[in-house]
Amino acid sequence: MKFLKDLDISKKRVLMRADLDVPLNDKQEITDDHRLKAALPSIRYVIEQGASLVLMGHLGRPKGEVV
Repeated sequence: MKFLKDLDISKKRVLMRADLDVPLNDKQEITDDHRLKAALPSIRYVIEQGASLVLMGHLGRPKGEVV
């Protein structure tokens, strides 16, 4: 298994899929930011290495509906 720190990402474009699906209240406010804070070290590392970061995530489940 390779880890992020095992890769030479300097001056490269990195596509990062992060679990950013956070719980929201009725006002669409974030009620628990644990997942966002957990992703920060990896995000910061990629940027510090001089890579261009494309961050990908999703919010919620579609439940078969077009929203």
